[in-house]
Amino acid sequence: MKTKKLITVLTLGISVMFTSCKKDDATPADSTEIETTFALSADQAVADNLTEDANDVMMQVAEEKDLTGNFTGAPIEISNFLCATVTVTPQNGFPKTVVIDFGTGCTSPYGIHRRGIIQVVISDSLRKSGSTAVMTFDNYYVNTFKKEGTINWTNTSTTVTKSWRREVVNGKVTALNGRFWLHTGIKEVVQTQGVTTPHNPLDDIFSITGNSTVTNANGKSRSATILEPLQKKIICKNIDRGRIRFEGPNHFAVLDFGNGVCDDVAVISIDGYTPHTIQLP
Repeated sequence: MKTKKLITVLTLGISVMFTSCKKDDATPADSTEIETTFALSADQAVADNLTEDANDVMMQVAEEKDLTGNFTGAPIEISNFLCATVTVTPQNGFPKTVVIDFGTGCTSPYGIHRRGIIQVVISDSLRKSGSTAVMTFDNYYVNTFKKEGTINWTNTSTTVTKSWRREVVNGKVTALNGRFWLHTGIKEVVQTQGVTTPHNPLDDIFSITGNSTVTNANGKSRSATILEPLQKKIICKNIDRGRIRFEGPNHFAVLDFGNGVCDDVAVISIDGYTPHTIQLP
């Protein structure tokens, strides 16, 4: 019995010594915060990709329906490519309401399954400086994720760039298992390729900078800043380049979307912890 007590005391002593010597290691509470940061970083990655996909849809429809203000010839037919029914009212004049209806669901050639309705109200030609667009969603899903909220665009183009300021208001994403998260943010979007071919949206590439906040169902939040501009190609299913920094309590994470290869993975790193590889929607 005395031997057992001695072993117990020695074990406790060693445990205390180990803890004091390893004071830089995460405590259980810190570990929980680390895992929360990993999870929220992944959630923001999904939210960003869904927002970029909505941007792609709007741009493609605007080109097809001659809502860009750059009409120089017959536009490329896109509706069948998107497998959506598009309605524009009124036919003449602005503002216009654009309803993009994916019905019960269909899959694009790039493997993106969409269902439900996107509605966009635009004040003027989409590529005209100062024009605005307000996007909302009606029972809208991309692959297995439901997307809600409002996205406000303002055209900030100059004589040498095509650009937009984009704000996500009351953003919400719900996964297939019912788990949800909220997101808000303001991004600056610059078109880097495809400007000279306004009626071929399939060669468009956009660069995105800015800040955002993501919040889980328990009210835990992380603020995010884009360190290296994100890149989104119309022909890529997901963001394929760029890095985002997430601020946690006494730590930060970096989300890396890669080097420009069209794939569905990103990597989240926190110093001292095994990086997490995530699959994008």
